[in-house]
Amino acid sequence: MSPFAVPLWAELLAAGLGGVQGAVLAAEHRHQRIDLLGVLVIGLLVALGGSLLRDVVLNQPPVVIWENWYLLVAAAGALVGMVVQPLLSRVVWPLVVLDAIVMGMFGAIGASKALSLGVGPVGAVVVGVIGAIGGGILRDVALNLPFSFLQVSTLYAVAAGAGIVVLVVLDALAVPILIAGFVCIAVTTAVRISAVVFDWTFPEQISFRARDGRDPLSAGRSRQSGGRPRSGAEGPARPLRTRSRGSAGHLRCSPRTARKGRPRRRPGNGSAPSRPA
Repeated sequence: MSPFAVPLWAELLAAGLGGVQGAVLAAEHRHQRIDLLGVLVIGLLVALGGSLLRDVVLNQPPVVIWENWYLLVAAAGALVGMVVQPLLSRVVWPLVVLDAIVMGMFGAIGASKALSLGVGPVGAVVVGVIGAIGGGILRDVALNLPFSFLQVSTLYAVAAGAGIVVLVVLDALAVPILIAGFVCIAVTTAVRISAVVFDWTFPEQISFRARDGRDPLSAGRSRQSGGRPRSGAEGPARPLRTRSRGSAGHLRCSPRTARKGRPRRRPGNGSAPSRPA
């Protein structure tokens, strides 16, 4: 296993490009009325979020806090992103390429650091993916957006994972970690750009349906009940009559209801003859 020898300039370059990318993406959400400080903060989250989550998972002191250069370079990159945002917003491809390169760099750094600490190959891939998409996760949280790697879109985390797997395999073959890192960045960038060009996506999750179009769970419950619909399945049950029927088929009313519905008779107007005195 080759030693961890990612140079400082590579990590600072990743932080600076991450700051540029984060500031550009934050400036595009004008409907949320983000001020300049908000754009700077989001740029820092994208630039340093992956490294921060990576070190937390590896139980290491966060290098972005202990080293001053990371914050300074990321802040400078965010300021540059504010300036060039009007130019980059007119075209899409520079932003896509920048996103792919930054993701590949953070993935290569994260996986290399995990391998240097004795983490297994599978764990190194997981740590690398966390480092690659960690900044994007914190960005989505700050902007109150759905997590981009969980939505149906062009391959995002998969591109990072593909490059990191290649890095782990090359490291197992005793390839120098710097060369493996560049190959990881190239593979991640190629997969990401190819997914955007050819619209490669994972299929959206759909509920399984029976051949007749019914939900199999509902069909199973219907079979268990003997084919009869359960109460409330076909609509509200008919209300029960509270009045019984008489022998002639007419509704039988209570005496009080009968007295209310029967007109009163006045004496002398067809009433019953009075008893003789």
